[in-house]
Amino acid sequence: MLTSTQQFYVNGLNYTIRSAREKDAGQLSEVRLQIDGETENMDRERGEAFIDPAGFEQIIKTDTEQPRNLFLVATVQDRIVGFSRCEGVYLKRFSHKVEFGVCVLKEFWGYGIGKNLLKESITWADANGIKKMTLNVLETNDKAVELYKRLGFEVEGILKNDKILSDGNYYNTIVMGRFNA
Repeated sequence: MLTSTQQFYVNGLNYTIRSAREKDAGQLSEVRLQIDGETENMDRERGEAFIDPAGFEQIIKTDTEQPRNLFLVATVQDRIVGFSRCEGVYLKRFSHKVEFGVCVLKEFWGYGIGKNLLKESITWADANGIKKMTLNVLETNDKAVELYKRLGFEVEGILKNDKILSDGNYYNTIVMGRFNA
């Protein structure tokens, strides 16, 4: 589904949040690869589950056509610096909910990009009859957990020893949800 374009000015940085377009596919492939190598907060290590531009074109096309999917990008002077997706399940028993995911280039942390991608996604979900948003977050990502709580998400469960990170230790994944009755 498509949404309207929003402009933001945070901590001296102008950026735009808009729906992804098929022509973004090349940049998205590069940005995702870079982000996966910048933080252990993501599920993948750099290069794992690589999506090439053709793969992103297909995702964008599907997300644009499907009423319970949303693909947003954050841009600074036409450079994609982050993105988020809401993906719905098309089984009737799960048709009320979407799963949210977000990532932002490390050099652009601290400008509210992730927060504003999430806020735009929540606004879209509420306006389109989506009753529940879910997400997973690494237990050590305290800033993200606090942000999600401030925006109405609750801890629904813990996946114990869910991920092994570069230090060789296992970490829990927190499952969070926001229900809009």
